[in-house]
Amino acid sequence: MPATTAASPVVLTAKALLLDMDGTLVDSDAVVERCWREWAVTQGLDPEAALRVVHGRQGHATMALLLPDRPMEVNHAENAAMLARETADTEGVVPVGGAAEFMKAIAGLPHALVTSADAALAATRMAAADLPMPGIRITAESVAASKPDPEGFLKGAAELGVDPADCIVFEDSGAGIAAGRAAGMRVIGVGPRAAEHAPTVQVPDLTAVRVSTTPDGSIRLTLTPSP
Repeated sequence: MPATTAASPVVLTAKALLLDMDGTLVDSDAVVERCWREWAVTQGLDPEAALRVVHGRQGHATMALLLPDRPMEVNHAENAAMLARETADTEGVVPVGGAAEFMKAIAGLPHALVTSADAALAATRMAAADLPMPGIRITAESVAASKPDPEGFLKGAAELGVDPADCIVFEDSGAGIAAGRAAGMRVIGVGPRAAEHAPTVQVPDLTAVRVSTTPDGSIRLTLTPSP
């Protein structure tokens, strides 16, 4: 077999970073798949179909896609129960490769968490993965609309006082990548799930990201894309 040629590094600069959590910083797929497979079976749905749309969205938005004729108040009630179950289940929750080093590298730089999890679930999963919680965080309670709506990323940029065009999003899901693009931001796709959704750059995990600063204080990201 011919040798695989390493991809050339890509350099991007930004004033702030907006970070998704699940699949981007924290690998919580084991919990997500356990909970949502069981939910899909109870609803008479194909679990694989549910898993294709669950990542990146708030639970009630996933339920609305899969059960479009069901009242939204039922979805919101079931989502509250789902969030409680997911918060209680941390088995298999681990950091994404390179996440600890990445978070250490950006500790003094403008960044925010923008997640579809609620505050309790975000705190639980970041702690389970032994990752520091950003001081600025946009959670499910912070927004009226779930990803792929850009509201969360736009609120994150506003909290940081940075123009959306000067922000870079880190995301793993189709819904999240679409939200970042709709916000007018560049998007770094993390992991294989991101490859299907045309991010600005896709990396295998956060070990492929090197963080430095420019003379004017901007954030410089040197990325080794997935081959």
